[in-house]
Amino acid sequence: MKILAITACTAGIAHTYIAKEKLENAAKELGDSIKVETQGSIGVENELTPEDVRDADVILISADIRVNKERFKGKPVVEIPISTVMKSPKGVINKIHEKLGK
Repeated sequence: MKILAITACTAGIAHTYIAKEKLENAAKELGDSIKVETQGSIGVENELTPEDVRDADVILISADIRVNKERFKGKPVVEIPISTVMKSPKGVINKIHEKLGK
């Protein structure tokens, strides 16, 4: 499965980047591809492109701040608190597999 994700916490420092790393590791272990955009204190990094969005199976938004979802129209979007990814990144991805049947 091709997953695109956004991570963003209220401070935009530690949890944003820890969640990114946890998602990347979990996806790799589960055999999925993932690209994670971070919206941290230094701005947007690893920005998701229109091509990324076109090719994605699902968009995962793990954020405690508001994230603009306009660019994801027509794609399944899963929104969860960043704390959920911090606790169980593999569980999050497994649940997405279940919901999407992929």
